[in-house]
Amino acid sequence: MVFWEGYVSDEFMGTFAPIVVYWLYAGTYQLLPPLDNFRLHTRTEENEKNLVPLGSVIKGVLLQQLVQALVAELLFLVTSNVSSGHTVQPYFPVQVVQFIIAMFVMDTWQYFVHRYMHQNKFLYKHIHSQHHRLIIPYAIGALYNHPLEGLLLDTFGGALSFLISGMTARTAVFFFCFAVIKTVDDHCGLWLPGNIFHLFFHNNTAYHDIHHQLQGTKFNYSQPFFPIWDIMLGTYIPYQLVKRAEGGFEARLKKD
Repeated sequence: MVFWEGYVSDEFMGTFAPIVVYWLYAGTYQLLPPLDNFRLHTRTEENEKNLVPLGSVIKGVLLQQLVQALVAELLFLVTSNVSSGHTVQPYFPVQVVQFIIAMFVMDTWQYFVHRYMHQNKFLYKHIHSQHHRLIIPYAIGALYNHPLEGLLLDTFGGALSFLISGMTARTAVFFFCFAVIKTVDDHCGLWLPGNIFHLFFHNNTAYHDIHHQLQGTKFNYSQPFFPIWDIMLGTYIPYQLVKRAEGGFEARLKKD
């Protein structure tokens, strides 16, 4: 039993709940006080280095979410059990396994597509470089991508995770909302004390910040959950957090 049962379908929630969660979570970060003591970059750096205004970022994210919603509706339409009108939820341990499988599938898809977009000069110049116009990432810009990248990297990755894991539309609501929150957190630019993601995921805000700062190098492609493929394939680069004298932290490469 979930709170939306009897009001809207699981398929509707699976399509639109991640979008709502994105703007609520990212918007909360955006509306927080400056929190300069926890920032990985100063606001001056953010204003000087980023190559795209906030308004364009918001429009780009909304465009990507429109495409995601259309694909999600099509996906749920094709996979929903129309004849029974109701899908029986598997036992909770089965859903946990489906979650883990979906995380691995999404990580695998995004790692190799993301890596190829960096290694292929044409794709980087004309597609992936749009995401890297945010040299200093912030929460609302987590899904700021070229529309084709949004389709290939995020939308197709999510669809594959859903299909291969075998999860129901109801389970997918929770999985996609979780993935969205994790993605936003990785781009928020803040190292907040007690952040649960920093306790359980090495692939975190600082990990992805290193990737954005080293745009000319080939490291830390993994997203959004685990750094497994970076470690296995030699694209992982270690870092350390250093407290800045003027406040906040800085993610620096570890010296041998």
